[in-house]
Amino acid sequence: MQRVCFVLKVRKERLAEYRERHAEVWPEMREALSATGWHNYSLFCTEEGTVVGYLETEDFEAARAAMARTEVNARWQAEMAPFFENLPGRPDEGMVPLIEIFHLP
Repeated sequence: MQRVCFVLKVRKERLAEYRERHAEVWPEMREALSATGWHNYSLFCTEEGTVVGYLETEDFEAARAAMARTEVNARWQAEMAPFFENLPGRPDEGMVPLIEIFHLP
């Protein structure tokens, strides 16, 4: 299982709304994530808007590509894009995995 961690930056003035949106992620989005191989997926954020994401998957690029082919993901990404700073494309395209330097199993 591949473990993936990434960091994004939400505009501070949109952070409350970003949190609200994630408190009620669409059921079809949750289903699509599970069906395309996203497991144990979590998002954490600071008061300044730094978002840290973590997920486990068999193949991150395959899971990301499978999500990109879903209609629900296109709608979700279009709605989420305005929340982020310094992100030229869709939020899912800005998920650059961090390099793991330590793990305690």
